[in-house]
Amino acid sequence: MRFSFWIGNKHSWPEIARSAVVSEDMGWDGLWFADHFMPFTEDVQGPIHEVWSILSGLAVLTQRVRLGPLVCGNTYRHPTVLAKQAVATDHISGGRVVLGIGSGWQENEHLAYGLRFGTFTERFERLEEALQIIRSLRSESSTSFDGKYYRLTDAPLAPKPKGSLPILLGGGGEKKTLRMVAQYAEEWNVWADPQIMAHKIGVLDRHCETLGRDPRSIQRSAVALLFLCDDAARSAEIRANHPGRPSLIGTASELQAQLASFAEMGVDEVIVPDFNLGDGAAKDEMAERFLTEVAAPFR
Repeated sequence: MRFSFWIGNKHSWPEIARSAVVSEDMGWDGLWFADHFMPFTEDVQGPIHEVWSILSGLAVLTQRVRLGPLVCGNTYRHPTVLAKQAVATDHISGGRVVLGIGSGWQENEHLAYGLRFGTFTERFERLEEALQIIRSLRSESSTSFDGKYYRLTDAPLAPKPKGSLPILLGGGGEKKTLRMVAQYAEEWNVWADPQIMAHKIGVLDRHCETLGRDPRSIQRSAVALLFLCDDAARSAEIRANHPGRPSLIGTASELQAQLASFAEMGVDEVIVPDFNLGDGAAKDEMAERFLTEVAAPFR
């Protein structure tokens, strides 16, 4: 199982760069970065960095880790532009980029920047066309496409990716997203604890069966907030008062039991965001403790 670190995009560039280098040195397997232009909280003036600019910088600063957006909103860029950005960063990194993509959901960004948000159905229709286009650009010498939202005429993608540039589709929608994962993606990511993940994997496997695809040809990753506690009483307190995003909560042994559940169901990667881990030395200490005290037996 791989273990990867998600660096928040509200940090300054020096802190992002420092955290990336330290994380690679610690032994994390990948670094992820969100694709947003502004916060979704009430403080919309907060600093947010653009994902491909950051990933290109991290491609130069790192040597080994996989790099990717978690995930690009399809509504922000034409799929041909997204493919070109991803390939350029892939070449800078020596072939380490994963192209994470999703339908887009943050409405306030679209309103602020004049980007078309569209209906729920429209966003997923656009995403499906984008996936078809990117897959074709990645493998074919040129791509023509006449869809409802996008049109291409003999469009090349040169150079081709340095690595395989796997497509990671993010989300847990059971009718649309997981069907598209089964049809188009090499990787899939969802916010999930073991209970949520088991259910979503069951849905994905059924879509694969319907489409005639081997479900194990899709790598699966779960992202969850980390709360590594020093005693069971503290972990019980956090569980009782933390009804939000899926989280891994507990002592080292309790967290290992949760990772064992992930491993048993075939999860390939666990992604830990830094959102609640503090800054600087405190964040580094928790990241290293997780790798050495919790994750080591599963690597």
